Amino acid sequence: MLPVNSTSSIFSTFLLTGIPGLEDVHIWISIPFCAMFLITLVGNVTIMTVIWKEQTLHVPMYLFLAMLAASDLGLSLFTFPTMLRIFWLDGRELTLSACFTQMFFIHTFQDTESAIILAMAFDRYVAISRPLHYSSILTNSVIARIAFAIIVRTMIAQVPLPILLRRLCFCRSNVLSHSYCLHPDILKLSCSNTRINSILGLFMVLSNMGLDFLLIILSYILILKTVLSIASYGGRLKALNTCISHICAVVLFFTPMICLSILYRFRQKFHQNIYVLLANMHFLIPPVMNPIVYVAKTKQIRDRIIKLFITKENES
Repeated sequence: MLPVNSTSSIFSTFLLTGIPGLEDVHIWISIPFCAMFLITLVGNVTIMTVIWKEQTLHVPMYLFLAMLAASDLGLSLFTFPTMLRIFWLDGRELTLSACFTQMFFIHTFQDTESAIILAMAFDRYVAISRPLHYSSILTNSVIARIAFAIIVRTMIAQVPLPILLRRLCFCRSNVLSHSYCLHPDILKLSCSNTRINSILGLFMVLSNMGLDFLLIILSYILILKTVLSIASYGGRLKALNTCISHICAVVLFFTPMICLSILYRFRQKFHQNIYVLLANMHFLIPPVMNPIVYVAKTKQIRDRIIKLFITKENES
């Protein structure tokens, strides 16, 4: 990212916040966060490795799952380390450039994950409504174009944000509300005119994640319509069962974000830790839970993981 010219700002660093009121027990709080980070790393790397090595898993559903795992991994690598640094070392300071860089990557992986979940919804719709044409519709070239479109859309949305932040003066305070840098949180500390930043940030959220969520709902309305047209109860159950893992991913990703947006309207009525908890759930829980859910619900992934570890044991 570009360096920040901080001569117009009183502060040259931001101070991150752990969990307010629980500073004395940060070292104990770090234990579950360490466990979550380890599960995230092992789970997502394992899924990516298994899908990469197994040719039989090079189909749309699992290729999208590999993309989701990569996005989860990236999001975790830019959130967990600063949190653990606060809990372990009380290391709260970040330079403006470092903060803007972290913000850029957090929101980039957040937008990417939202788009991938939408692509997975489209994959489930095609698999259920057009099963005979599934492989001809979602070819490797189509998946590559979808991945390229996700990257382009995300870059268009996120690259302007840190660039526009560089022109702002920060003189009100330098204490952020979370353990990582987020765009709305940074804007609150500026004493410059942030109208353009706020409008652009809101527009990007609504046009990306907001639109993604609406299209996911539309996809499931169409899926439900198709499922209800299936004559046998067993056929309906089997079709819906293929969507359970994806539905869990949707709930894990969007529910904390929606709750956070609703509670923000009534922010004076709730304790600050409620917002901290929901923000942490939004950024930290999906990378932890997605690999667990997909391994638990997808027999093909479980079998390939077992096969991978058995092969390694035999080789050793």
